[in-house]
Formats: sequence, C-alpha cells, structure tokens
Amino acid sequence: MPVLPSPSPPLPGTAPGAGPVPASPPMPLSRFNAAPDEAAAALLLRCCGSTRWAARITGCRPYPDTDSLLAALDEASYDMTPGDLAEALASETPELPSPDGGPALSKDRDGLRHRDQRGLLTAHTALRAAHAAYENRFGHAFIICLDGWEPGEQLGQALASVRARLGNDLEEERLVVTEELRRLARGRLGRTVRGVAGAG
Repeated sequence: MPVLPSPSPPLPGTAPGAGPVPASPPMPLSRFNAAPDEAAAALLLRCCGSTRWAARITGCRPYPDTDSLLAALDEASYDMTPGDLAEALASETPELPSPDGGPALSKDRDGLRHRDQRGLLTAHTALRAAHAAYENRFGHAFIICLDGWEPGEQLGQALASVRARLGNDLEEERLVVTEELRRLARGRLGRTVRGVAGAG
C-alpha cells in the first residue's frame, strides 16, 4: 500500500509521499550534530528502517548544513545492500490515500459540484487489490513517495504506479523501491531536522 513521507512512519509506502506532520517542531541541525550516536541513529531510523544506513549517516557528523546531511542520506541510500533494503522495507507501514481526498467532481441537476464518492471508493478498492497483487509478486509492501502530489491526486497516482510497477522484474523493482525509500527518507528527515550548524 502507499506510504506517506513523515518523520514517523505514517502514511507513502505509498506511503503516498507527503506524510503526517511531525508531532514536535523540527530539531535544529546543531542539536542533531551534538546528539549521542544512539539518539541520532534512532531519529534516522524513523526516516528509513535500515540500521546500517542510519549508522553510516550518524557516523559522518557533524554536518555543516542540511544540504550536506541530505547528500549523505542520498549516498547511504544508493549504497544500500539487499539486506539493508529488506530491513528498511520491513519497517514501513504502508497506508492507502484517503478515499475522500480525490479530485473527482461532478454536477448534480442543480449545477452543484460534489465529489463522486462512488468513483473514489471504486478506485480505493482497486488500489487495495493492486497492493495485494504487488505483495504477492514481490514479497513486500508497495511503497511510493507522493511528496509533491496534491491530496486529491494521490489516490490516482498510487494506483497508476502500482499497476505499472507490477510489470517490473525483480531487479527493476528493487531499483525503483530503493529510489522511493530514498525520497521518503529525504522528506521525513527534511521535516525533522532544520537549520544550519550553529544556528538555534
């Protein structure tokens, strides 16, 4: 199912991309840099569930700015082993985009616009079925980062993506999943750590 990007797993697998709002304000980068290794790694594991990935980023502190931190995240993501990937996927909790957030609008006989709830529920049901087929084929939950998509577009985008990716072979899908995890982790970390070292 989808997974949304968030500091704590959320919505996106399809995660649909965007994600719940962090419960607390973003942590200043200076505080992240100064945190004990265990605390920094725990924060990173909320962004991506690979312990080796989190340890690698933790071990390269301090970061002079968030761009450097995100660059380290990218590098660690591209270097994930199959074992790292499996561990990260096991930690994801995919969720479906809300069926009432769709853009499907129609007009009734009085010209009033309203959401086509039947069409949205049908699409939601189709997405659940596609997710089940995906998990059966690839052995793990379907995830997708939907950052950048409006809430009303997420359901359709998730459905189109899972259907297209069902045609991938195992290696093709491994590359796609690695990229989606990287994007999810980037969005989650970007909402969790902010600022420049030395600021706030």
